[in-house]
Amino acid sequence: MSIQLLYIEDDAEIGAWVNEDLTGRGYEIIWLQNGEQAVDRASGCRLVILDVMLPGLDGFTVGQRLKKAYPDLPILMLSARTSIDDKLEGLQFADDYLTKPFHPDELAARIEVLLRRSGSYSSEPLVLKHLLVYERENRIVNHDTGEEITLTGKQFQIFTYLLRHLGQILTKEQIYEGVWGDPYLDGDKTLMVHIRYLREKLERDPASPEIIETVRGVGYRVKA
Repeated sequence: MSIQLLYIEDDAEIGAWVNEDLTGRGYEIIWLQNGEQAVDRASGCRLVILDVMLPGLDGFTVGQRLKKAYPDLPILMLSARTSIDDKLEGLQFADDYLTKPFHPDELAARIEVLLRRSGSYSSEPLVLKHLLVYERENRIVNHDTGEEITLTGKQFQIFTYLLRHLGQILTKEQIYEGVWGDPYLDGDKTLMVHIRYLREKLERDPASPEIIETVRGVGYRVKA
């Protein structure tokens, strides 16, 4: 379920934390620091995150070339420029425009919206035991009863993070830092409490979980 994104940003510090944050959210990132190879490297990517201020070819030129080569590929422009003229120029080819500085949660939310709009998430449900997970609609249905399962925002973030690493064993540290964006403190029970509540909503028998498996001494995984 890993979704590949092309990220073009020449600022090493900004690029590093955006790359780390999005990787932590389950995306596979191709990070370029200029736009020279953008068209070639965009093949297979579901979305492009493109900074305006780049060395050599500027972001507007790179974006226009990408849109010509891949008309259906969503492009999210990033820029410290706030003038309406710059935004209008960018939106001639870009699908969204985010002004720096930005919060990583806002970037992640805009990526989700563009991916759903472009159909990058499958309209067919992911079947997990008795659950039907509709990614495009953020909806989970219990196939046994036909009832829709309502999760809190944080519960859905945790479950989505596990789904993006389907079949992989994830440590508590990986999950916590990927979802909360903060360093995990040894002994913190926050994640464990959320997992317990998740199991009460998702599992047939929370005491014998089939969906979210505990790997003793390591962490958790959702089996494919």
